[in-house]
Formats: sequence, C-alpha cells, structure tokens
Amino acid sequence: QVQLVESGGGLVQAGGSLRLSCAASGRTFSSYAIGWFRQAPGKERDVVAAVMWDGTSTYYADSVKGRFTITRVNTKNTVYLQMNSLKPEDTTVYYCAAYRTSFSNVRSVDQVGSWGQGTQVTVSS
Repeated sequence: QVQLVESGGGLVQAGGSLRLSCAASGRTFSSYAIGWFRQAPGKERDVVAAVMWDGTSTYYADSVKGRFTITRVNTKNTVYLQMNSLKPEDTTVYYCAAYRTSFSNVRSVDQVGSWGQGTQVTVSS
C-alpha cells in the first residue's frame, strides 16, 4: 500500500486560505483515487473532496463546494486541497486517503485502503 503524508495545516483567520498537500511514496500513486477527509473530536470521519486516479472526476461535500478545490499532480506524487473562504466550522483534523482499487462510494471510510496521519486546520473568528 502507499504511504501518505499530509502537510500545510495551520491557524488562519476566517475568510483566509490554506493549501494542504498529500505526498505519496511509491511508483503506483497514479493508480489510486485520492480523497480528503476531516474528523472533529467525537465525530465521524467524513469526506471533504476526492479526485479520481486520472484527475478527470472530482467530488465535493456540499459544505465546501465553491470554496475548496482538489487537484493532483501525478508526476509529483502529490494531491492538493486548496481551501478558500475558510470558516470556523472548517476547524478540525484533515486526513489524506487512498481509496481501494474497486471502491464504489467516495463518501464511505470503508472504501479507503490507506490513511495519512492527519494535519490540523484551525480557523479563528
């Protein structure tokens, strides 16, 4: 399985922007659909955005549509999550994930084969 490492989290004021990065190891990175999930303490881990292995299809949760953009650069083994117009309710830990080859539902954590360690995003009012 691939190894995933997130970076780019931090503290910003409401209305600001952050760019998260998910760096993967191995030569098979381009074979995986990649998603970003977030999980607040005591709550379920939910998908924020996802991108297919070839970058031709994307998914966004309703709460982030128009504000977040997921992209991938396979030659760099990296997926990005550009987060604009951040709100305090976006505050939580964000996780990069590689879906299983035969996944059928981008919204389900059961479809994920590999997880990163998470990066904290905090948005102040």
